[in-house]
Amino acid sequence: MTRMLSSKQFLIVALCVGWVATAAASGVSGTSALEFTRRAVSFGPRPPGSAADTALQNYIISELRKDGCQIIEDAFTAKTPQGMIAMKNIIAKFPGKGSAPRAIAITGHFDTKYFPGRKFVGASDGGSSTGLLLELARVLAHQPRIDDVYLVFFDGEEAFGEWTDTDSLYGSRHLAARWRQDGTLQRLKGLINVDMIGDKNLDIPQETNGNAALNKLVWSTAADLGYKAYFIDKQIGEDDDHMPFVRAGVPAIDLIDIDYPPWHNDTDTMDKLSAQSMEIVGTVVYETIQRLERQ
Repeated sequence: MTRMLSSKQFLIVALCVGWVATAAASGVSGTSALEFTRRAVSFGPRPPGSAADTALQNYIISELRKDGCQIIEDAFTAKTPQGMIAMKNIIAKFPGKGSAPRAIAITGHFDTKYFPGRKFVGASDGGSSTGLLLELARVLAHQPRIDDVYLVFFDGEEAFGEWTDTDSLYGSRHLAARWRQDGTLQRLKGLINVDMIGDKNLDIPQETNGNAALNKLVWSTAADLGYKAYFIDKQIGEDDDHMPFVRAGVPAIDLIDIDYPPWHNDTDTMDKLSAQSMEIVGTVVYETIQRLERQ
């Protein structure tokens, strides 16, 4: 006997099929992104200047070498409440065609907050952004580009003490100044920062300090792909790695799932993350890159 699906069951099946088809079209794999995240988290707590932070830098670079991109190691020394700390941003560049292409940047941080004596491994907060950027590098490898696409792994996003303008965002503040000096800022069509995007219960609100037009593009892209339920209408204001670029006049936004109970707790571990969540965010970001290139 053939069993008929109810309307609700049919909708669930249709949504699942749509998710798989959309992700397959983009090539973004949540399973792969989650595995990259697992490898990053396996280094343990990764505050800037630590041996684990350096080991993760080396791992990121070794993975990027497989993707045929240009790798830029942006090393600098930052003045922190813990003294002068060596940090390094890692930039993967996928060049566009032409002599003077525009540019798009996707960014995220890989460091974890400095918690002496604790085992804070930041699976979503630092881990998920690292894993997603590595997955995007794998997908973008060897694709023809219209614009330059930069994938930026920031060091030093977290504060060593209480969050202040001078104790936070070390890597993004440094790169915004560097890119202002070399002219890259003026070429940027948009910058999308990703942070804490691995939550099993994914809900990303609109961060209102960022660029309204770019937010609108991302939210409409998510809706077109069938992911409206995960990119919600709630609005928040967050200070994150996009803000040095916002202040410099770049159309920049922040994709962050701040509704995450393990935030800055030792329970921010791999079991709280979802391959599906990472695939959804990665697919939306990938499609947004394509739409920005067509502008």
